[in-house]
Amino acid sequence: MINRKTVAVIGGGVSGLAAAKAFDERGHRVIGFERSHDFGGVWELSRSYPDVQTQSPKELYCYTDLPMPDDYPEWPKGPQVHKYLHSYADKHKLARLFQLNTNVASMDRRADGKPGWTLTLEAAGTTWTRDFDFVAVCTGQFSDKNIITHPGQEEFTSAGGAVIHSSEYTDSAMAEGKNVVVLGGSKSATDIAVNAAKNGAKSVTLVYREPVWRIPYFVGGINFKRLLYMRAQEQQFNSWGRSTLARVIAAVFKPLIWANFRGLEMLLKTQLRLKKWDMVPDVPIEKDISCSVPIVTPGLFEGFDDGTIKPVRGTIDHYEPGHAVLTNGDKVRCDLSVLAIGWKLGVPYLSQEYQDKLIEPDGQYRVYRLAVNPDLPDMGFVGFNSSFCTVLSAEMIANWLVRYCDGQLAHQPTDKEMRDNMEMMLNWRRNERPAAQIYGGLCSAPFHFKHFDELLSDIGAKKHKRSNPLAEQFSYPNAKAYGTYLASAPQYQVG
Repeated sequence: MINRKTVAVIGGGVSGLAAAKAFDERGHRVIGFERSHDFGGVWELSRSYPDVQTQSPKELYCYTDLPMPDDYPEWPKGPQVHKYLHSYADKHKLARLFQLNTNVASMDRRADGKPGWTLTLEAAGTTWTRDFDFVAVCTGQFSDKNIITHPGQEEFTSAGGAVIHSSEYTDSAMAEGKNVVVLGGSKSATDIAVNAAKNGAKSVTLVYREPVWRIPYFVGGINFKRLLYMRAQEQQFNSWGRSTLARVIAAVFKPLIWANFRGLEMLLKTQLRLKKWDMVPDVPIEKDISCSVPIVTPGLFEGFDDGTIKPVRGTIDHYEPGHAVLTNGDKVRCDLSVLAIGWKLGVPYLSQEYQDKLIEPDGQYRVYRLAVNPDLPDMGFVGFNSSFCTVLSAEMIANWLVRYCDGQLAHQPTDKEMRDNMEMMLNWRRNERPAAQIYGGLCSAPFHFKHFDELLSDIGAKKHKRSNPLAEQFSYPNAKAYGTYLASAPQYQVG
């Protein structure tokens, strides 16, 4: 008999909901903690900027047992995703498991010597501790704002200017009549630049360090999900753990693969007119594809054309009253500076002793299957496996993690296997595919199929591919199909 455990789930976003459901349906006692007043994580409405929408089509941004509604557009808006997450929580009665407005202040090994962790919790001015047998960390990669300051910022704000993080741009009226400077080159940066330009900003300047490959929703008229989400396309990238045979095949087909990617680059350069805007990246696209590659915001290049958005390569050097002065010497009028510079990666409530076991000096994470570390027993991560199909990725890893926790994987890894695998993955990221170091190495894109294959093999699924080999090779991951794959694995209940 497998003992029933008391499991903490930290975070109530996409990953936290997936983890709570996975552990609860196996019979564990789940207690979730969400520091905000609502479910949703990055999709919680008070954290979402206007017009935010998914980068992935709705078929790729859903749980296996709940498709997005038919009346949703192909790329749903933020409020629609938020509503969808609530519908998933309602379907599985997950609200009963969570304590909202509750913050995890710290996390340490249990003092009584038993397996598990002690969480220090805060809510409504009260602090208390509670012991757990297992902890699922589900705060993902977008939990704590990355905040920076520049010289002259105090004088700039004293003169009436404002500097905000992109997550604080929650109302289009904030840009009306303002000279807006958006710092960053991610999709959030371009989304906000387009929104400000369309909502009465006096001027909008997009300041970015380096050009990156951007993928439009339709590449040459073809939905990009039919180009970049295929197993056949994925196999053209240099993945980890390739066999000698796989390396030989890659060498034989290298000229064709090279031609394929040069053709894609040419198509993007032509369609987006990247040369005109000095936005042609220096890195070949096949070496750059990762979770950091943004989707083109509709209206971005049109804004460049009509002058409502001015792209400038560089960064902010300092502020002066009414201006942002850039590193290239430009002095840009600025009333509102929006820092679209992302989020801090980490687990701040985990003591430094354990953070040092988890994170390498160069910022790379030591995790097996992007989920566990043998030096941090009785805990795991859901949502660290960032990808282009985030919801499905979270659900897959949650189902793997509960079985790992219960010792019910068909292939339960040994300590040595985990350590050898972590070293192999670190070496691959550092020496074979540097783009994989993005987000601390916590990104499975563009290797969704390979990542899922490994998880399903560990779980013991009898099926992990579609019966039609052409559909499997030349179509994107199907969430409903992965639900049947998970159902083909051995099932069990605890307690």
